[in-house]
Amino acid sequence: MDRREFLGAAAVTGAATLTLGFSREAGSQVAPVVANASASWEEVRGLFDLKPGFVNMASFYLASHPKPVRDAIERHRRGLDQDSHSYIEENVGPLERAVREQASKYMQVDADELAFTDSTTMGLGLLYSGMKLKPGQEILTDTRDHIVTRLAAQEGAERGGASVRRAAFYADPAKVSVDEVVNNVRRNLRDNTRLVAMTWVHSGTGAKMPVSHVAEVVRTHNRGKSPEERTLLAVDGVHGFGIEDVAIPSLGADFFIAGTHKWLTGPRGTGLVWGLKDAWPFVRATIPTFDPMWRDGPVEQMPAGAWHTPGGFHSFEHRWAVADAFRFHDALGKSRVAKRIHELNSLAKAEMSKMPKVRMHTPLSPDLSAGIIAFEVQGMTPNQVVRKLHEQRIIASVTPGFYEPNLARVAPSLLTTEPDVARTVRAIAAL
Repeated sequence: MDRREFLGAAAVTGAATLTLGFSREAGSQVAPVVANASASWEEVRGLFDLKPGFVNMASFYLASHPKPVRDAIERHRRGLDQDSHSYIEENVGPLERAVREQASKYMQVDADELAFTDSTTMGLGLLYSGMKLKPGQEILTDTRDHIVTRLAAQEGAERGGASVRRAAFYADPAKVSVDEVVNNVRRNLRDNTRLVAMTWVHSGTGAKMPVSHVAEVVRTHNRGKSPEERTLLAVDGVHGFGIEDVAIPSLGADFFIAGTHKWLTGPRGTGLVWGLKDAWPFVRATIPTFDPMWRDGPVEQMPAGAWHTPGGFHSFEHRWAVADAFRFHDALGKSRVAKRIHELNSLAKAEMSKMPKVRMHTPLSPDLSAGIIAFEVQGMTPNQVVRKLHEQRIIASVTPGFYEPNLARVAPSLLTTEPDVARTVRAIAAL
C-alpha cells in the first residue's frame, strides 16, 4: 500500500468498522471463520469481540480474547460449574499437559523448564525474590525498566544481603542502537553482578533491546567463572511475546518471563516463566506447587518448572485455555503474525515521523521496536492526546506515571487493519 492508498483508506474506515461490528449478530447465518494461515486479516479481527466503531490501539494493555480462546474458557467454566470435582479429576492431567505442550512448541523450549503463573508481575516477583543471592552480589537493571522489575529486584536483593544497581542502557530511545546498548551493558558488568534483569521491549518507550547481543556480552563476561558466581540473564519479554518470530532459547537468556494475556491474546490472569535446567537451581521456590495432583512419578523427581509453578486453586478455565491461545497463533503462523504487526507499526511510524508537532520516542527500525509506539504532541499533555483521540473513537493509552517522561502510546496489532492505522494517523495529524 502506497502513501496515497494508505491515507485514503481512512475515508471508509468508520463505515467498515461499524459494518463489522453490527454484522457480528448475524454470525450464526454464515460459515464461521477458522483461524489459519489463509484467513484474511479482516477475518482474524472478526474473531475478536470488539466495540463497534472504535479502533483499539491499546489492546496490549489487557488482551481481547479471540473466539477460540473465548470458547475454551466457556467450555471449561461450564464443566467446572456443573461438577467441579469430576471435571478436575477427569481433565486436570490432559489439560495441564496440553498447556505445557502448546507453550513449549510455540517457544521451542523443553516443557519441563516452564513454570506457569498469573502474570508477568507474578513471574518477576517469584523469580527475583527467590534468587539465591549472597552478600556483596548485585542485580543490574536498566533505568527504564518497569517499576515491578525494580521492586522485585530490590526485594530479592534484600533477602540475600545483595544490592540493586540501575544503569541507563541507552540515552535517547528514538536513536538507540545495538552498539550503544551492548557497550553500556558491557561497561556496567562487574565481577559481583549475579543477575542482569533486562526488558525485551520497554513499555515506556517502545524500544526493543538486542537481547541476543547482550547475552553474548554476558557469556564473555562469565568465562572462567563457577556456576555459583556467573552472571545470569533474565528477560521480561511480555511486549515481544506474541509478536516476534524467534525461538526463545535463541535469545540467549537464562530466564524468560511473560504474561500470556497481552500480545499473545491469551486468557486474562495467565503467564509463565521459562528457565534453563542449569539456571533453575539458583532460584528458591516460593509458593507450594500443586503439580503432584496430575504428574506421575515421585514428587522429589519433579522437574524444576513444576516446583516453581505456584499451587492452589486458580481460575482453571483461564489457565487451561492458554493452550488455545498458543494454538491460535500457531494456526495463523508465527512468522506471518510478526510480519503483520511490524508492517502496521512501520506504516504508522513512517507517517507520524513526518509530523512537525509530533516527537517520536520509539525507534523507526523494526529491529529495535515491536508493537508499541510512544510519542508526544507539541503543546499537549499525553492525557490530552489520549482524550482527543478517544473523542474520535480511537483507543490510545498513556505510559504509567512512574515513567519519566510520560508519553502517549498507540499500538497497531492483530485487532487493527490498514484503514484503522490510517484513521489513527490522520487523527494524530489533526490534533
